Amino acid sequence: MNMKKGCLLALAAFAGAVQANGMAPSGQPLPLAGPRPDVATVGAWQARRFGMFIHFGLFSVPGGVWDGKQIGYGYSEQIQSHAPVPAEQYEALAKRFDPQKWDPDAIVALAKAAGMKFIVLTAKHHDGFAMFHTKQNRYNIVDATPYKRDVVKELADACARAHMPFGVYYSTIDWHWMHGQYLDTNSNPITPAQADFNVAQIKELLGHYGPIAEIWFDMGKPTPAQSARFTRAVHDLQPQTMVSGRVWNYQGDFTVMGDNQEPDVAMEEPWQSPASIFPQTWGYRSWQQRDDLSGKIRENIARLVRVASAGGNYLLNIGPEGDGSVVPYEADVLRGIGDWLRPRGEAIYATQASPFKKLDFGYATLGAHTLYLFVEKPPTDGVLRLPGVVDTRFGPARLLADTGAKAGTVTLDAQGAAVRIARLDHAGYMPVVALPFDGALHVRPDAVSPDANGAVHLEVKHAQHFLNYNGYGYEDPSTVYKLRWYTAIGAGHYRLTVHYHGATSPTRLDVRVDGKRQTLPLATDHDAGASLRVQRDLRAQPYAMQVELTPVEPFHKGDHLPVTIDAVDIVPDSSSP
Repeated sequence: MNMKKGCLLALAAFAGAVQANGMAPSGQPLPLAGPRPDVATVGAWQARRFGMFIHFGLFSVPGGVWDGKQIGYGYSEQIQSHAPVPAEQYEALAKRFDPQKWDPDAIVALAKAAGMKFIVLTAKHHDGFAMFHTKQNRYNIVDATPYKRDVVKELADACARAHMPFGVYYSTIDWHWMHGQYLDTNSNPITPAQADFNVAQIKELLGHYGPIAEIWFDMGKPTPAQSARFTRAVHDLQPQTMVSGRVWNYQGDFTVMGDNQEPDVAMEEPWQSPASIFPQTWGYRSWQQRDDLSGKIRENIARLVRVASAGGNYLLNIGPEGDGSVVPYEADVLRGIGDWLRPRGEAIYATQASPFKKLDFGYATLGAHTLYLFVEKPPTDGVLRLPGVVDTRFGPARLLADTGAKAGTVTLDAQGAAVRIARLDHAGYMPVVALPFDGALHVRPDAVSPDANGAVHLEVKHAQHFLNYNGYGYEDPSTVYKLRWYTAIGAGHYRLTVHYHGATSPTRLDVRVDGKRQTLPLATDHDAGASLRVQRDLRAQPYAMQVELTPVEPFHKGDHLPVTIDAVDIVPDSSSP
């Protein structure tokens, strides 16, 4: 495909924050009904970028071992399921659960040393054991253990003292409620009685533990009505609490990636990537091999950078031991990340996603008036090249942290911008270059060029895909709600034809060209496709035409394109309107 750089990438700040107020920009889905966190809350949530996940519970006592055997199948926090362990034997662990080394103030101090800006603790996992003093049963840390103290309350109070946003994890399934319908995938339907139980505990968590920054629902396969009920139970008590997408059925206030996963497509909503230091487990595993500390620190610095560069939040987990102590190796990993992050934090916190599709040397984030470059692979000639940058005035480049490297002047030519960094190969792991600029940063991503006749053929595989995540359960596949292309064609009128299949009845599609929306009727499948006349708007998109296909506005989270798109053709149209 003939490609050339030819369009201006709009750099909109935190588009997902607008959705939270019920007003999505054109071409973006609205949240489902109900009270939602406001723009300021969502913006503050996104600005944090890096947080601590804590998997701590009754499962921490066996630490991945049962009857003297190392249980290697599945995560260690689910040892009751994977060993398997008879319910009465597992519940007897409560008599031994006395985490006297649990130190919530030290946990908060460790999070701060790591550069983390929020904490999320497991209030109840799939085993049903509550780490808070619930009145719904006696299977909890206060009533069933010799510790007799509310762990959630202790950490919530410690976070409040340190002005650290605090959140809780809550599993909507509970193995006490399986009634012979247990599923190893934990994608269990939720009975009406269990839903009532969940709502009662949600109200306890949101009503007695101070401000909850986010509630991290997980697993189960609730009905749309149950997902809406759980979300509403949260927002009725604390409207500004961010609800995770794993409440399912598109009811969340932020999208959650799969475990240890990052998105490979564009994201418009607030989103989070949950990760464990070792992908084999989240809860404490006594026999986990822990080596190559420096490599593990670098691995998580790189993951943090990738997530921030894509515009998301990185939630990194620790799994304390049964006595409440933090695994020393995990603490060292966090401190190592903090040592790297401390002089470079401005390139992570409160930044936007990279304006570049790909950079040969690494990654980028965008501040208010600074472009930050993360150099993972130093180029042999020491020159960092930024393809497609135009019409931008840069100030003097600088290195974050005292690395010994020296930055030269930013230059622009027909290919984009470039800056030479001396001694970059001696600058340590993932050096960060800051490029301040005046006014706006303009970047031209690749665009499809027309053929000799001025016509353009847009293939779906080359489009930017925008997906719906967190649908009806963990295994529910994502669906496409928007396709976007850029094409380097000039001013004039054009005939745009959408080729598609899968229309079993007449339907409609919104087509946006340079931001102007038109609704296109689609008949049942036929070879000719459906077409309309469009006009190039050089004022809205001075460098290239932007083409987007979405459901008809207004559309909501979970709505997807009504047909399967095969291709889009654009040809000059000299006919009268």
